[in-house]
Amino acid sequence: MKSVRLGFGLLALAAPLAVPRLAAQARQPITVESFLALKVVGDPQLSPDGSLVAFTVAQASLDDNRNISRIWLVPVAGGEPRQFSAGPGTDLAPRWAPDGQSLAFVSTRGGSPQVWRASLSGGDALQVTSVDGGVNDFLWAADGRQLYVTSDLKWPAEQETDQRNGKYPTGARIWTDLFYRHWNEWRVGIRQHVFRVPLGEGKATDVTPFDRDVPTLALGGADVAVSPSGELAVVYNPDSAIATSTNNDIFLLGDGAPQPITTSRGNDHSPRFSPDGKWIAYLSMATPGFEADRQEIVLYERATGQRRPLTAAWDVSVQAVEWTPNGRALIVEVEERGGHAIYSIDIASGARTLVISGGVNGSAHIAPRGDAIVFLRQSATQPTEVFVVGLDGRGLRQLTSVNQAALAGLDLAPLEAFGFIGAKGDSVHGWLLKPPGFTPGRKYPLLYLVHGGPQGAWLDAWSARWNYHLFASRGYVVAAVNFHGSTGYGQAFTNSISQNHGGSPFEDLMKGLDKVASLPFVDSTRMGAAGASYGGYMIYWMAGHTNRFKTLVAHDGIFNPLSMAGTTEELWFPIWEFGGAQMSPKGRELVERWSPANAAANWKTPMLVVHGQQDFRVDVSEGYQAFTNLRLRGIPAKFLYFPDEGHWVLKPRNRRIWWGVVLDWLGGYLMP
Repeated sequence: MKSVRLGFGLLALAAPLAVPRLAAQARQPITVESFLALKVVGDPQLSPDGSLVAFTVAQASLDDNRNISRIWLVPVAGGEPRQFSAGPGTDLAPRWAPDGQSLAFVSTRGGSPQVWRASLSGGDALQVTSVDGGVNDFLWAADGRQLYVTSDLKWPAEQETDQRNGKYPTGARIWTDLFYRHWNEWRVGIRQHVFRVPLGEGKATDVTPFDRDVPTLALGGADVAVSPSGELAVVYNPDSAIATSTNNDIFLLGDGAPQPITTSRGNDHSPRFSPDGKWIAYLSMATPGFEADRQEIVLYERATGQRRPLTAAWDVSVQAVEWTPNGRALIVEVEERGGHAIYSIDIASGARTLVISGGVNGSAHIAPRGDAIVFLRQSATQPTEVFVVGLDGRGLRQLTSVNQAALAGLDLAPLEAFGFIGAKGDSVHGWLLKPPGFTPGRKYPLLYLVHGGPQGAWLDAWSARWNYHLFASRGYVVAAVNFHGSTGYGQAFTNSISQNHGGSPFEDLMKGLDKVASLPFVDSTRMGAAGASYGGYMIYWMAGHTNRFKTLVAHDGIFNPLSMAGTTEELWFPIWEFGGAQMSPKGRELVERWSPANAAANWKTPMLVVHGQQDFRVDVSEGYQAFTNLRLRGIPAKFLYFPDEGHWVLKPRNRRIWWGVVLDWLGGYLMP
């Protein structure tokens, strides 16, 4: 996800929550250049004694067309952060040694990604692993004498293409089963496995030598865990047809075959051992085949094999879970009404207490004394930074201020929430952003954003891709509606989009459009809409069912669900969302009912189509079909194609092109 200039030096001392604001006349709208120059803070890791936080700071490099990441340290008590890693390549995934005297991390400084280790007392980092496939991720064993690393390997070792190629190698691939590619990478003849690497020896031993991806590639979370006594828990899908299955399960590794601790047909993942090793908390979905089912916490008592749902009566989907050091409570992250909050849940009673909300809060780690949480916090006006707060929600402090100077010069208005009565008489929530330099009495063009998922949501967050402020910087009022199917508003609301893709969500979007178009500062004659993934599907659907927009932008959208169902890789999605997709009479009927292609004769609105060649979730042919329809009908259109991107545009140069083309296309139709 170079040539790097770490020009920010020492980060500022624990800054206040609000970014200092310059005089109004000195602040400027954000530009593509200033947006790409912002740094990204991530992966906070608390030292064993609770005194330091290691975290990553990444910055885009247009020169080398990639992101460069470095490891930084900041005292929890407050003080100036310092850069811990430097040199060639990029450094990721800081992980403390159990004794707290050194940090290990994944680095590409030697070529392939491998684990390196550096002492806090100084000196050069030393390479710890030399795994052939490189290191995807890793964690320390409890004794501090070995690592568990995940890596890709060739499986089986001798493949048909090897035999047929002989001494004349080709790029040919041969496969006989599904799930041969995933997201943006080919998985033919490749497995991800867990390896044990003793320190000082460097020899990697495969501890999962069987024909499965371990940990799972799809729908998992934090899927390798080590108990206090050194036992290993992993997550993988044991089914034979994994392309149609969401049946991830948790297994304990030891002598002999892996021992399952979950047996439900839904998605079970993210095991977390209690501090005494007697319990495992994990996240569980009840419904087989449904990737957006509610995730609840289940407690597994190892001595008895009994399971106890802890959040069965709480209508939220838990995103992550961590034990407090005394083992009496869990710290959990949940999504609620356009944000992510952190709660504490008492193990004995199930009683929950809100710790922090507002914006998006996550990646929580609890101090060893159990009195504080270190976590990441962001909002639509504040890129991610490291914060600390007491378990009682008091004493919130910001530990890093990586982008403070850059943000102080930008005109970034806060999001405004709005609501209306949508489909089925339900309350629907959305966000509104006014443009920089907003002047009452003027009328502004509207840009209407449609989120992907489809079970997703627009959050009060700083997006590195679809950033509200970068759209607003060109003088648009930006509106984003969390229509039926969105997450964070109860599971029934989320479920309502399945087998109903163009129904209630479209009704919500049109009623939301009525709401914002009637605002006195919105010019209802200059409105455009843009969306990606399911949002791209909805742009195609809108093109056939409304002429209210002057222009549209569809990124990686589904034009024809019938063809998409035969080219996507996670087949449980079309099977669930369309009642069997093309493989059953009911599915075929639903596919045809909700296919934008079937209303393509009604298209009249100029459209920008964007698609990446490496998008294996929604094949690039979907974009080709939409563009062909536009031009055959004489509708103004443009195709922005990325040969080296998948479902998202990640490379800095491509992101720069994306924003330039999208903003200019919109401006050509919506600006005077």
